Amino acid sequence: MKREYSEMPASMADMEKWGFNWADYVTAIPAPLFLITTYKSNGQPNASLHSWACFNGYANGFYAILSRVHKSGHLYKTIHETKEAVLNFPTADMYDKCLSTISNNGFEVDEIAVSGFTAEPAAKVNAPRIKDCFLNIECRFLWEKEIKEGDEYVLMCLEAVNIAMEDENLDETKKGRFGETGFAYNVRRVVNPENIDQRESGVAVLKRLF
Repeated sequence: MKREYSEMPASMADMEKWGFNWADYVTAIPAPLFLITTYKSNGQPNASLHSWACFNGYANGFYAILSRVHKSGHLYKTIHETKEAVLNFPTADMYDKCLSTISNNGFEVDEIAVSGFTAEPAAKVNAPRIKDCFLNIECRFLWEKEIKEGDEYVLMCLEAVNIAMEDENLDETKKGRFGETGFAYNVRRVVNPENIDQRESGVAVLKRLF
C-alpha cells in the first residue's frame, strides 16, 4: 500500500525542520556533499557546506545548479563580489570537518584552516581550493533566480572552467569515484510520518553494482 502526502502530516507539525520543507524529510533523497569555497572581501577563505545541487552539461559546457543559496549568507555575498568559486568534494571520513565549517564561519576567520583542511590556489579562478578533497570543480557565476518571487533563497548557476581530480580517483581500479573513498552523500533526516520517533540522518556512500 502506498501512503499519499500532499501537505505536511500533522505528526510533523512540531518537529524541528531547520528551515527545510517537510517533504525533504519524508522523501530523504540523498545528494552529493561538497564544500563551496570563495574569498571574502578581507581576503580570508570562506567555506560553505552544501549538497542541494545538480550537475549536468551539454556540448557548450558543464554546470552546477545550486538550489538553496541564502541571500543573507557569506556564500551569496562572496560569489557576487568575486563571481568565482570552487566546489570541493570530500570523502565520507571528512564529514566532521565539513560540519565544523558551519560553526567556524566568522567574517575574520580562515574557514578552511580552522576546520582542519588545507587550502591551495585554484588554477583558473580567484578562489581557494581544498587540497584534501579528491575532486575540485572551479566555477564562474552565470545567473541566479528566486525560486518564488520575494523568497530568501535563490537558484544559482555556476559554469565549470576547470576540473582537478586525484589520479587514484580517476582510476576506477584504484580508489575510483564511489564507495568509501569517493563521493559522500548528504542524507536528510529520514522521517516516517506514521512513526515520528523513527528518525535518522547522516552521510552515505554509493556502491557500484556494475
